[in-house]
Amino acid sequence: MTDYLGYTYSALILVGGAIGYFKAGSAASIVSGTVFGLAAAAASYQVSNNPKNVIFALVVSVLLLISMGIRFNKTGKFMPAGLITLLR
Repeated sequence: MTDYLGYTYSALILVGGAIGYFKAGSAASIVSGTVFGLAAAAASYQVSNNPKNVIFALVVSVLLLISMGIRFNKTGKFMPAGLITLLR
């Protein structure tokens, strides 16, 4: 069974990193968006092949939750940290 939700989540992360780069010139956004987006896509691939193999997906989501939660707490801005925190 294909993990469409996971692939959509990874695409949103990749697009968010690209938007952060093009809108604000943030190299950190493109790097972290690419790393987390590709990691989420790899996790979705694993879950698609074995639905019980969710550990890597969980680790990626928790790391992103923590990093975006800290960012949201510091800035108080909903976009993009608050949105990503709510997605997973």
